[in-house]
Amino acid sequence: MAGDGIIKKVLDNGLTVLIREMHHAPVASLWLWFRVGSRNEKPGITGISHWVEHMMFKGTPNVPKGELDRLISRQGGYNNATTWIDWTAYNETLPAHQIGLALEIEADRMLNALFEPEEVEAERTVIISERQGAENDPGFRLVQAVQAAAFRVHPYRHMVIGDMQDLTTITRDDLYEHYRRYYVPCNAVLVLSGDVEGEAALAEIASLFGGIPAGQPPPPVGCEEPVQTEERRVTVEGEGATAYVELAFHAPQAADPDFFPMLATNAVLSGIGRLSALGSGSANRSSRLYKALVKTELASSVAGGLPITLDPYLYSLSATVRAGRTPQEVEDAIWDQVAQVVNEPANQDELTKAIKQAKAHFAYGSESITNQASWFGFAETLGDHGWFTTFIDRLEQVTLKDVRRVAAQYLTRHNCTVGWYVPRDK
Repeated sequence: MAGDGIIKKVLDNGLTVLIREMHHAPVASLWLWFRVGSRNEKPGITGISHWVEHMMFKGTPNVPKGELDRLISRQGGYNNATTWIDWTAYNETLPAHQIGLALEIEADRMLNALFEPEEVEAERTVIISERQGAENDPGFRLVQAVQAAAFRVHPYRHMVIGDMQDLTTITRDDLYEHYRRYYVPCNAVLVLSGDVEGEAALAEIASLFGGIPAGQPPPPVGCEEPVQTEERRVTVEGEGATAYVELAFHAPQAADPDFFPMLATNAVLSGIGRLSALGSGSANRSSRLYKALVKTELASSVAGGLPITLDPYLYSLSATVRAGRTPQEVEDAIWDQVAQVVNEPANQDELTKAIKQAKAHFAYGSESITNQASWFGFAETLGDHGWFTTFIDRLEQVTLKDVRRVAAQYLTRHNCTVGWYVPRDK
């Protein structure tokens, strides 16, 4: 027992197992996390982690293509998967007495996914279509340009979907090698929460997963991004009638002591939005940016985002420019609010309100059995599930002095990449 109601066990093959008993509903949720995402890719194979995720639904000798979804839905459950910059995760939520089915499915496809050549080619068409669809989204194109400008060497400069030239050339062998390198027990975290008996569930997990070879620890990501020393700017032109503005600042990773002061700073500027691994959301109506941009009709929407990441990433402030206004007006208004956070910091009432809102969002977003399993697994991929269990305590420790300090340190022009999306007909 880990001391916080969690059973934690590292199997002999390196698989980290977390179990949380939650008996208020006859439901259980399984999440299997692999520490692999676009962070682990290099030019030539960008997008490969996301593609491998797709291939994990194309069948094994034991569970043919299409059978997985039928097995889960037949029992009244649901399943999903997602790939992001730091991780890939698979999940199933089922009636508690059927959760063994999810365990069997995940143990099977950790080892036996087929990667049939014809399925690889069929999925190539799907993923290229997905990439082409994203390119029609001004928001995607702007974020892509900003990330590429903000990061010069770190793999965070690439989008999770990958670059089009790589998606046309990645081979079946590339995909299978990526799968075999990263989908190994020593690189995985399994979380089970819900109406289960912990020790019995642990024994079942050990029986199903314990015989899978440990594999080798994946190669480290050794690209440390150089410090940005001057403002960078990008302009993207495209179709449409709406302009967008984004300011992206290099920001601390989740394990950095500055992360929680930075989260509180975002709460003051834009409101906490929705709390998730991706860390973004529309601004709260009482936040500074909403009052300064939306209520004054400079922007139709504004958002702030501090994603929760393994390596230092970006804190972004973005806005949709209202018709009749210009990107320069909106950018200037954002910079005015940034300067005020540094020079006229939040008062105690404002900070207390922001933290209270963050706590409420966190509690609401982590109360279900499925979300509990998700948060525990996600935090463990960062290094320790204790990051999740101590979240509120560390947020409450943030002071006005902390907010002013991190704002002055990170929210500077020389640490910022500014992006505009400008419609061609403007």
